[in-house]
Amino acid sequence: MTQNKKVVLVVGAGDATGGAIAKRFAREGYIACVTRRSADKLQPLVDEIRAAGGEAHGFASDARKEEEVVELVEQIESTLGPIEAFVFNIGANVPCSILEETARKYFKIWEMACFAGFLTSQAVARRMVTRERGTILFTGATAGLRGAAGFAAFAGAKHGIRALAQSMARELGPRNIHVAHVVVDGAIDTAFIRDTFPERYALKDEDGILDPAHIADSYWFLHAQPRDAWTFELDLRPWMERW
Repeated sequence: MTQNKKVVLVVGAGDATGGAIAKRFAREGYIACVTRRSADKLQPLVDEIRAAGGEAHGFASDARKEEEVVELVEQIESTLGPIEAFVFNIGANVPCSILEETARKYFKIWEMACFAGFLTSQAVARRMVTRERGTILFTGATAGLRGAAGFAAFAGAKHGIRALAQSMARELGPRNIHVAHVVVDGAIDTAFIRDTFPERYALKDEDGILDPAHIADSYWFLHAQPRDAWTFELDLRPWMERW
């Protein structure tokens, strides 16, 4: 185990928000443990963190599988250090008319964006309560506040993850574990937005889309908050976003 090191675990460390959060915590001296279902996709992120002088480790893990989640947490805690901060950042934004939605896809979206959040946060929380400290952060969306037409599956999953976060915050707050839910409302500076919505991406020059690094700053802010002024829910959106 790395001596006197703290770990941040980011489940769903993609090329934008999740990766930026891992890099932000690594800059503060945390060991960044990042997961995706395919470990190969994590290597550029791990290499970038290490090149900047940080420590990072990538893990292939399916957050929908309880046995894999338990094994992941055990491996990190026993070989690297205590998980002081946990970020659940899996999305599943696949629009579809309610008239055409399939049971299989609806369930898969819920399983990825909600059930996986339960499995992973529970496994981490069980470790944190023994130390009576830690931070658990969930990435949410406006869909967790209201369901838009064509997004029934995504909204159901995001409503579920927000409710999970609320319940955990009320139960675990008295045990010195800070649970927070971050509503990320707006297009994010990603290759997907650049290639698929070029008109929206053009707003980048006007600060009209979210910069992943700025999102990550807010996650660090939540983790560093003193417990006499904890935030449960934080909304992040560009100044020009309608809401």
